[in-house]
Amino acid sequence: MSTDYKLSVALPEPSLPEVHASVSISQSPFYWRRLLGFLGPGFLISVGYMDPGNWATDIAGGSRFGYTLLFVIMASNLMAILLQSLSLKLGIATERDLAQICRASTGRWLSVVQWVMAEIAIAACDMAEVIGSAIALNLLFHIPLFYGVLITGMDVLLILLLQRWGFRYVEALVIALIGTIAALFGVQMFLSKPELWPIVHNLFVPSTSIITNPSMLFIAIGMLGATVMPHNLYLHSSIVQSRRYKRTPEGKREAIHMANIDSGLALTLALFVNAAILIVAAAVFHRSGHFEVAAIEDAYKLLSPLVGAAGASTLFAIALLASGQNSSITGTLAGQVVMEGFIDLKLAPWLRRLITRSIAIIPTIIVVAVNGEKGTETLLLVSQVILSLQLSFAVVPLVIFTGSRKRMGEFVNAPWLNGLSWAVAVLIAGLNGWFLLLMAK
Repeated sequence: MSTDYKLSVALPEPSLPEVHASVSISQSPFYWRRLLGFLGPGFLISVGYMDPGNWATDIAGGSRFGYTLLFVIMASNLMAILLQSLSLKLGIATERDLAQICRASTGRWLSVVQWVMAEIAIAACDMAEVIGSAIALNLLFHIPLFYGVLITGMDVLLILLLQRWGFRYVEALVIALIGTIAALFGVQMFLSKPELWPIVHNLFVPSTSIITNPSMLFIAIGMLGATVMPHNLYLHSSIVQSRRYKRTPEGKREAIHMANIDSGLALTLALFVNAAILIVAAAVFHRSGHFEVAAIEDAYKLLSPLVGAAGASTLFAIALLASGQNSSITGTLAGQVVMEGFIDLKLAPWLRRLITRSIAIIPTIIVVAVNGEKGTETLLLVSQVILSLQLSFAVVPLVIFTGSRKRMGEFVNAPWLNGLSWAVAVLIAGLNGWFLLLMAK
């Protein structure tokens, strides 16, 4: 292993040691063949930008305000591309993930505190995924939410099986599910017949009403809070190291370049999915005068009658199920990264994933048992608030470390990039803080 950029505290093992440098990279002189070997980690990360937690804000924004909030989705995605680029560069340049570097840079007790906060964020995200999958099972197969929540725990076994075969199989499943979601919403957009010009205009030109209208600002900040997720920053810095590139300055330079293309492509696809959810909601619900559609179940019930196509609601539910399953895969991987990175605690994979999933399932089961369907709406909102609280604890260290020449060597952020990164970090912290203040009123 290269020792170009050593940390102040020696770490005994690389990040995710069972998959570290396990995916071979072509040495072909053809650029595209080398690029294919790097495609995958960005798509695992992108599922966090289209998980069930995003659906509620996108549906509410589209049904209530039409296409106006498309600019917020675009801006959020651009911030995500920047932050994920910093994350992958950190992992490749230092050969450590963000959690490991945080531990190497702080005392033991602070690392434990950071780990607890990261685990809370992962559990909150996992909670949204459990709820989304359970709702999808209920809509598709009429399985009661209580039992649907229990069934979602079984996907842990699928993840373990796929990892035994190789990390590429995990990536292949995720990419297949993302393709399914994108294709289904492509069909939904075609069936809903949205207006082209308002889409293009609102995607690139912000409306002043986003700031001046308190109700619109509330949903816009919720979109930001649901888009950039802290566990994705830890995870991306780890899984980019699964490639067997040369651990030399030249090899790392190419790896960063290729990983940025992978991340950019994947997050652009995530932008399409998020925008498609809002566009369908605007074209179907807002246009027909259904301005208060926010719950996923309500959107499902109204979609087919308003679109005029019998299968529209079914396509919607299948996409929701794919979204929930996809997000659970990355959530469990992120749980391993932060546990091993922050506190160097290694458990059997099945036990670690059982703990992570149980933290999410147990409160969900209690809420569903007590309050039923209405309780899941509140729980989804609570999960996004928790994520908002945790976000800056990952973003700020990421910006600090990638701006440090001691850590990054020749890969340190350029001054303009460092300034832009800090501006985004401050903006996200400020907007999420304002979001929490609005929630408290």
